[in-house]
Amino acid sequence: MELSDLATFSAVARTGGITRAAAELNTVQSNVTQRVKTLEAEIGVPLFERHSRGMTLTGAGRRLLPYAQRMAALSREAVLAARDDGEPKGPLSIGSMETTAAVRLPALLADFHRRFPAVRLSVRTATTADLVTAVLDGTLDGAFVAGPIDHAELSAEIAFREELVLVTARRWTSLAALRAGTDQSGPTALVFRSGCTYRQRLEQVFNELGWPSAVRFEFGTLDGMIGCVAADMGVTLLPRAVVERGDLKGEIRIHALSAARSRVDTVFIQRRGAHHYSALQGFATCLKDNGRVIAA
Repeated sequence: MELSDLATFSAVARTGGITRAAAELNTVQSNVTQRVKTLEAEIGVPLFERHSRGMTLTGAGRRLLPYAQRMAALSREAVLAARDDGEPKGPLSIGSMETTAAVRLPALLADFHRRFPAVRLSVRTATTADLVTAVLDGTLDGAFVAGPIDHAELSAEIAFREELVLVTARRWTSLAALRAGTDQSGPTALVFRSGCTYRQRLEQVFNELGWPSAVRFEFGTLDGMIGCVAADMGVTLLPRAVVERGDLKGEIRIHALSAARSRVDTVFIQRRGAHHYSALQGFATCLKDNGRVIAA
């Protein structure tokens, strides 16, 4: 079983089609098609279902995917470990929640780049659930996620402590006014996609306020979400530091919550047992120097 075949298989699974996978891998479509067929022939079962919208994994493909991802990650880690001579350089992939990337990371990343310019840093934003999966399968070297994280294969250290607040349009002067001014189902909840810890917290808050059936609208960007809150489309739950620094601060209102609902730690996770090569060690040093635990 060739690693290149597994990498191609993973790319098709991730992108959902031959054309997109070929573009991502910077190769021709016929090469991608041939590698997938070769892998299917070797394993003896179809790995994809072909349809007009692209390709989706079969049951066998879903079972194979985590092994393919781990083998690719281990291969990458082996190369980096062999090249690691103690001088931080080469690729480093870090993940982050979008809120953390917007507010907490700019100074940290700038300091890291100044100190270790030979490191090719890439930052990927996603939900906590997706980031945990990416660190576990080796796609990311580390990630900033919402804690607590209790996993035998992951280490987690507190990087920042946030206070979550309910965010509404300016006209809602209090939670009491919001409750009186909306129907029994409550306001629309503006959320990131499933897997976001802040979304889970907002749903808990809505349940406590008697709005378990409120409409949910999903957003892919932080700016879009805050803009729609300012336009009185709905309400959301975000770290105070995010909304207090936004351009629309004067058009939204912040509502404090109980300590049990508002306090959340942002933790930096890494895979236990992975080779912590020099670039990652350098990043950890910068995080220690720049990370600020903010009292909620």
